[in-house]
This record gives sequence, structure tokens and C-alpha cells, in this order.
Amino acid sequence: MHSKENFFILTGGPGAGKSTLLEALGQRGYDTVPEAGRIIIQEQVKLKGNALPWADTAAYSQRMLEKSIADYQEFLTTTNTCFFDRGIPDVLGYVQLINGPDTALYESAVAEFRYNTDVFILPPWKDIYQQDTERKQDFETAVATYRQMVETYTANGYTLIEVPHDVPTARATFVLNHLYTLRTL
Repeated sequence: MHSKENFFILTGGPGAGKSTLLEALGQRGYDTVPEAGRIIIQEQVKLKGNALPWADTAAYSQRMLEKSIADYQEFLTTTNTCFFDRGIPDVLGYVQLINGPDTALYESAVAEFRYNTDVFILPPWKDIYQQDTERKQDFETAVATYRQMVETYTANGYTLIEVPHDVPTARATFVLNHLYTLRTL
């Protein structure tokens, strides 16, 4: 089992501001890893592929898992604080949400590739929620995804730190203040 105490996940439902928060943290000099699912959707659309959440969910889930593990492994040697827009547990949560393929492979990956136990979760925020070419879910599905992530992360031994609704810079400050507090305890 790998455990990286300097790896922090930003999670929640779609459209809650995770990618914007990740960008704000990157602008402050932190290592950041974009969301695997969104990258896969963009690639598949460009290639006219089928591994998409609205087409072949099993293939999409498998590719998300592979990409999430590759992202994790890419940063294994860094001692810098690194923020991930979703992590391997998100893939398990997605598979559980859609009642997808057998979860054993996903559960095994969650157990093997561990992040810091403090996970930043962004709650649903209707005022900023927007659908786009990669995000086709309605707001109700975003809320259901958020609830699934709460359940999945909690069941796998993570502590959820809720990031309040605010402007991206204030959200970044909230996250970094929490990290500072962790390091001074």
C-alpha cells in the first residue's frame, strides 16, 4: 500500500468549483493534477470513442481508474504538496453511483493507493452550477454524486473537510489554512 501524506484530494459533485479551486492553488505554486474523467471525455469525444459516461460506462470507469492511478504514480517521488481534482476513491464512488461493474478492482485500488486522510469536499452550489460539453448531468445528479462521494470517502477511512461556498481565492486560503493547522499540531 502506498500512502502519500502530501497528496490532497478535492472532491464533491460536478460543478461545485473543484477545477477552479485547483487552478487557484496552482497559481499559488502548488502541484496540481486535473480531473481524469474530464480529460478522458475530451479525448474520447475528439477520437469519436465510446468510453464516455453517456455511452460505455464500464469502459469509461476503467479508463478513469487507469488514468487516476497513473496520475498518482507520476507524483510519487515529489515531496511537494500536491492537489488532485478527484482521486481514485472518486472512481469507486462513480461506479457505485451508477451501479456499474463489479467494484472489487476499484476497492482494491482505493486500498492500495492512499492519499492524505483529510479530503476537501466541495458541496453542491446551485448558483455556480453549469452544464457544459463534458458535464451533462443535471443539478440533482450533481447532488447525488456529492452524497455518494461523502459515503465512499467516509467508508474508506477519509475525513471530509467541507470547503465553504466563496470566491476561489478565499476557498484556496481556507484549504491552505487547514494544511497549515495540520502541520502545526
